[in-house]
Amino acid sequence: MRGMSIATPPVAARIPHSFSHHGLTVSDDYAWLRDPGYPEVTDKAVLAHLEAENAWFEARMAERKPVIDALFKEMRARIKEADKSVPQKDGDFLYWIEFEEGAEYKKWWRRPVGAPDDGSADELILDEVALAEGKDYFRLGAIAVSKDGTKLAWSVDDNGSERFTARIKIIATGEVLPDEIPGTLSGLIWVKDDTGLVYSLANENWRTDNARLHWIGQPLENDVELYHEDDEGFRVGASLSANEKWLIISTGDHETGEVRLVPADDPLAEPLLVKPRQKGVEYDVDERDGVLYIHANDTHENFRLATAPLANPGEWTTLIEGTDDFYLTGFDLFRDFYVTEGRVRGLDRIEVRYYDDPSRIEPIEFPEASYEASLGDNPEWDMSVLRVGYESMVSPASSYDYDVATRSLTLLKVQEIPSGYDASLYDTARLEIAARDGTMVPVSVVWRKDRAAINGEQGGPLHLYGYGAYGIAIGPGFSTTRLSLVDRGFAYAIAHIRGGDDLGRAWYKAGKLEARTNTFNDFVDVARGLIERGFTQAGKISISGGSAGGELMGAVINSDPDLWGAVVAHVPFVDVLNTMLDEDLPLTPGEWPEWGNPIEDKAAFELIQSYSPYDQVKPQGYPPLMVTAGLNDPRVTYWEPAKWVAKLREVKTDGNELILKTNMGAGHGGKSGRFESLKETAEEFAFILWQLGVDA
Repeated sequence: MRGMSIATPPVAARIPHSFSHHGLTVSDDYAWLRDPGYPEVTDKAVLAHLEAENAWFEARMAERKPVIDALFKEMRARIKEADKSVPQKDGDFLYWIEFEEGAEYKKWWRRPVGAPDDGSADELILDEVALAEGKDYFRLGAIAVSKDGTKLAWSVDDNGSERFTARIKIIATGEVLPDEIPGTLSGLIWVKDDTGLVYSLANENWRTDNARLHWIGQPLENDVELYHEDDEGFRVGASLSANEKWLIISTGDHETGEVRLVPADDPLAEPLLVKPRQKGVEYDVDERDGVLYIHANDTHENFRLATAPLANPGEWTTLIEGTDDFYLTGFDLFRDFYVTEGRVRGLDRIEVRYYDDPSRIEPIEFPEASYEASLGDNPEWDMSVLRVGYESMVSPASSYDYDVATRSLTLLKVQEIPSGYDASLYDTARLEIAARDGTMVPVSVVWRKDRAAINGEQGGPLHLYGYGAYGIAIGPGFSTTRLSLVDRGFAYAIAHIRGGDDLGRAWYKAGKLEARTNTFNDFVDVARGLIERGFTQAGKISISGGSAGGELMGAVINSDPDLWGAVVAHVPFVDVLNTMLDEDLPLTPGEWPEWGNPIEDKAAFELIQSYSPYDQVKPQGYPPLMVTAGLNDPRVTYWEPAKWVAKLREVKTDGNELILKTNMGAGHGGKSGRFESLKETAEEFAFILWQLGVDA
């Protein structure tokens, strides 16, 4: 079909289908696009429709190919092809990753501490390039070196389904052991003097309801289930304590957590339950010298840090109070000090604190008014110098060493942009724009200082990005791809809308469940506020979002279609009601605390139906729209965007572009590889430039 000239978009068949809940009946004439054999998709009518949509996408984008190629070329030119990370000490070795010229994937290296830095002692421990050879899709999941440094465990997904196969090898010889664990969805944790590996299997519904122990060299049937979670909405994960004495088994959903500790050298011992789960209370734990440190939201929604004796793990005493001003997002223990991370009014804050003097607090100071900063890879228990990452909307990603004793930062590496980058050409601001209910919503914006000259007028094009879900903050970080819009006169804005936790836990809660529509209203009101401030005009705004951010795209084009000049929705979660009604789908039970349970709750049913983009498609004009999907996506199933596009084609009253591209061999993240993924960004930007009439 790809070689044919295609004059009209595909029209999906309408097959009457309806269902009823709470006395309410819903029609869904495109329900047939869900293959009944999912996750295997073999239905010929379904596949034919997806291929027809792909052919229409190719036909409509064919004339854009020179622009796509040019954008891809300039994006690629901003990436240093032969690049490596700053080595970091872990035990007897220094470890780093390296990209070779032209390589899509990286190589993992090490050399003994004290060995010459001339390549003579370098040891290749994992070669992603070789592992990915011949595969359309490749993604490394977990990677873990054994405590004695002799063995390596890793896991790979080669189709985008996020079901990983774990393998183990002897590093010195490269010998891959017969041990093979398919279907993992977790980290890989070495225990009991490197004789065992702890992992979690994805069950038939792609849920990790277990922590399992594999004995090296033993058949899989000898693996031991260390913990099983019976609540289908909870997910299980395992990690090691900072001092590596404890295996930490955590279980939880979007609002409740529970933690068990097991000695890492005796993983079959009876687990120590820290505190029984309590609905609405999340907590995580680490240990030092018989004292547990607990990060919990039981007394304040912005979390406190508490301590408890190992002998009485449920007796929590506050060490750092929770406050409205400081959102405590996490902590890391080291031998002689500990570090807290959090945000103040949305700005990252890292503080070094001391066990013997709770009043001694040493924040790491950074130079810019708006930025992203976080602890980097700090694998050792006894550390005096911390690796820290930093970036802003105008400052490329940088790695620093922070000397705790002298409180000084040493710059180790700045992201290199081979084609050139001059930060002085750009300006950035952090604005606050009033939403319709009076709430002030932060917005981060970057633009070229000569933007007016590029556009020839004020109110040029603007790209607005948002997410707003799951308490995930979108920080004011750096992007090389973004420059392809900004250098063409766009302002680029990130709306820090409710539903993320940018301003703390209350900000997250104010965009979920019954408050969900705040997220959509914030995004629209930010756009209107940017128009009022002269950044742009209605119809000159391009917008994009993925997954739950794709739901955002669907909601705002239903409510305010005339604001947007181009819309890109990546793997959009748009069939919200149907998905939340299907408890057999991988994510659904764990999502009810986020969206509500429409099976049991009529009010939740009605609220979700009132904003679900697919359910709210109506006869009106819609802006130009590009949609992406992944056939193997377990998070947002392929039929959500396919049904949405089919319904839009049926009822919309405009002649604007509507194109859908389904990656037939990939999942939620699109194509793998550092350059292949750039091609998809180039397609997105080419579509935006085309629809907004901006010269490429």
